[in-house]
Amino acid sequence: MAGPRMTATPVTAPAETYEGVIGLEVHCQLATESKLFCACSTHFGAEPNSQVCPICLGHPGVLPVLNARAVELASRFALAVGAKLELESVFARKNYFYPDLPKGYQISQYELPIATGGEICFRNAGEERVVRLVRAHLEEDAGKLLHEDGSDSSLVDYNRAGVPLVEIVSEPELREPHDAYLYLQRLRQLVRWLGVSDGNMEEGSLRCDANVSIRKRGATTLGVRVEVKNLNSFRNVERSLAFEIARQTALVSGGGTVAQETRLWDADRERTAVLRSKEEAHDYRYFPDPDLLPLRLDPQAIASARAALPELPHARESRYLTAFGLPVYDAEALAATPELGDYFEAAATGADPKRAAHWILTEVLGILNERKLSITDFPVPATELAALLGLVAQGTLSGKLAKEVFAEMVQSGQPAQTIVAARGLGLIADEGAITAEVEAVVAAHPEPVAQYLAGKEAALKFFMGELMKRTRGRVPPERALALLKAELEHRRDG
Repeated sequence: MAGPRMTATPVTAPAETYEGVIGLEVHCQLATESKLFCACSTHFGAEPNSQVCPICLGHPGVLPVLNARAVELASRFALAVGAKLELESVFARKNYFYPDLPKGYQISQYELPIATGGEICFRNAGEERVVRLVRAHLEEDAGKLLHEDGSDSSLVDYNRAGVPLVEIVSEPELREPHDAYLYLQRLRQLVRWLGVSDGNMEEGSLRCDANVSIRKRGATTLGVRVEVKNLNSFRNVERSLAFEIARQTALVSGGGTVAQETRLWDADRERTAVLRSKEEAHDYRYFPDPDLLPLRLDPQAIASARAALPELPHARESRYLTAFGLPVYDAEALAATPELGDYFEAAATGADPKRAAHWILTEVLGILNERKLSITDFPVPATELAALLGLVAQGTLSGKLAKEVFAEMVQSGQPAQTIVAARGLGLIADEGAITAEVEAVVAAHPEPVAQYLAGKEAALKFFMGELMKRTRGRVPPERALALLKAELEHRRDG
């Protein structure tokens, strides 16, 4: 069999006359312990073909049994994005032949999915974006083909066959490749936030196919759609879309036409290659699965699930912008996970919110990244961080000393007050004591005094450094600067 056909279309067309039209299909593995229609484990990393049974292998005479937990998780996602949960949905057989599909068909949903509509909200450079969803439906995963180097054959691992997925289909409302990147980031954040999925692309828990076409700017009709597969990272989604929009634009601008086809993304060459002509829905011969009854949801259970939804990421970010006055970047970073947001809010109750945000995003996250910890494992409670920041606000500690105290808090687990008292790190408040230190520093360095009196203002920085070194940074900088200037001017007058 011939390999994928490469096209070498030059990407030099006037892109400003065309725009991309992008829709994404995301397959999200649901966080269940067992598969969609059998009791086999869904755990990642097991020996090939060790998590299979007659049901997920499609042996004759076996009957599937629907996993209620998968329905619950898919419903939770649908409610969170504002989709309409259908009271009745139907499983269908999607018929096609491929070695990773042991039954010769995939159990999915087609005409009557579990959810329709909804939207995903995110920001691009602070600007709001809203992308509507077409549907979310339940389906089982296929197996995985393993291609060994140097071999003309492939192996099949069926551990993934039957794993529960929710497929999330967007309307073709994305225009820029970077918007697609941000959409996927938000989607992964959301499924993790809800406990619906771990969203791990490296393990295949989140997989994306992109549909992309072009049209002249201002047009309303859609162009010929190309599906791009083999997208194993958000960056590859963004890069493949940028390439494909440019390829199609060059093709059409040169008088050619875009073929409806499926293409693979070659990350090494940073280009797409033809895989096959694109199938239509009728090619799969969908029909209701005769072994599965229609799925009926209880309206009261739906209402309870909706009431139990947590505050969602976009809502929390918006609250941080308005209630705490944080910039967009800080709000988004602090709302990255519920746990980090909770830590920030606990710190902000006892300290200035903007100061707390700054410390968490620099000092706290720096240590978490360095030690590969999560915020739930951080040794300094949010209340103790707030207490430390309170000492700075009160003038008891300088910013530099606060960082020293913070480092010891991380190491020892002791509160800030205890460390400050034990090490005598509080700022010197006595005016006479500060004046005596200033006079001693100036008297010890006659040459820099002469330089300052000769007009070299840089000598003042030298004296500040010496004073801070002598006092271990315990002199308030503003007061130290004022007293140093006064002492040096006194020398001029004297």
